[in-house]
Amino acid sequence: MTYPTIWKDFGKFGVGFDDLFDRINEFHDNVAKNIPNYPPYNIKKVEDNKYVIEMAVAGFGKQDIEITTEDDKLVIKGNVESDDTPQDDLLWQGLALRPFTRMFTLNDQVEVNNAEMINGLLKVTLERIIPESKKPKKVEVK
Repeated sequence: MTYPTIWKDFGKFGVGFDDLFDRINEFHDNVAKNIPNYPPYNIKKVEDNKYVIEMAVAGFGKQDIEITTEDDKLVIKGNVESDDTPQDDLLWQGLALRPFTRMFTLNDQVEVNNAEMINGLLKVTLERIIPESKKPKKVEVK
């Protein structure tokens, strides 16, 4: 695969990052094709290795949200089951309540810890778990 010039510059500082560059390029291509804007969301870094995705899901109940993880993907889907009652008294519909799918690419070390609904916001808590083998260690010089 050919990489943008910036990746070639990094090649002289590290070895074995081809997979990482492939994943970044794939992520970029996916995002560039279909940039979703519904529902709106925030991604917050709350501590060094902890993150929260906040998604505005007013009108959706817990039963209407499905959250799955597979490999390096976090997928959040929402679908409100429509009741077949006529909406004759509805003068204006500002709430979209349309089905959605949001996908986030996660680092291999990031795990989903929790998901909760608070005041119309879906909050998904993520944590980067660093294995002992990856933590800094001091090497004694003999």
